[in-house]
Amino acid sequence: MHNPLSSYLADYSVDWWALGVLMFEMLAGRSPFDIVGAADNPDQNTEDYLFQVILEKTIRIPRSLSVKAASILKGFLNKNPKERLGCHPGTGFTDITSHPFYRSIDWELLEQKHITPPYKPPLKSERDLEHFDKQFTDEPVILTPDDTKTINKIDQSEFDGFEYINPLLMSSEDCV
Repeated sequence: MHNPLSSYLADYSVDWWALGVLMFEMLAGRSPFDIVGAADNPDQNTEDYLFQVILEKTIRIPRSLSVKAASILKGFLNKNPKERLGCHPGTGFTDITSHPFYRSIDWELLEQKHITPPYKPPLKSERDLEHFDKQFTDEPVILTPDDTKTINKIDQSEFDGFEYINPLLMSSEDCV
């Protein structure tokens, strides 16, 4: 089956689109492709229908967002990859870094990691999970069982130079 999104150019345009989707979700608190009532209609609860919505429906930016936020979302979520923010030949990344939404960022200091994050959660240890929802941290760990047939087909020579090779896959003369 043909994926309608495969027509996007094999460049950064899809990455800027994905950033726009992520930013929309973070700023608006929902997906830009929310389909009201779709769960009740099996025909509208498919991947193909979602692709159709992404390609054809207009993305509505909430009025509660700032003008700068709305502008950058419209730029990143432009359905035409050639017109999308960040995709103009020669000026792509500069178009993003100079956008009013990002104007307060010193990109050189950011690249050198000299900017303190606006919020750094206090951690009691490296494995402190206090800032994660219990819904996720209380889930039991369930490992997917290994498929022995698949593992036996793996060419271990692809891992030459790695420090670890699964001892279960080594022959007796390869044992360390």
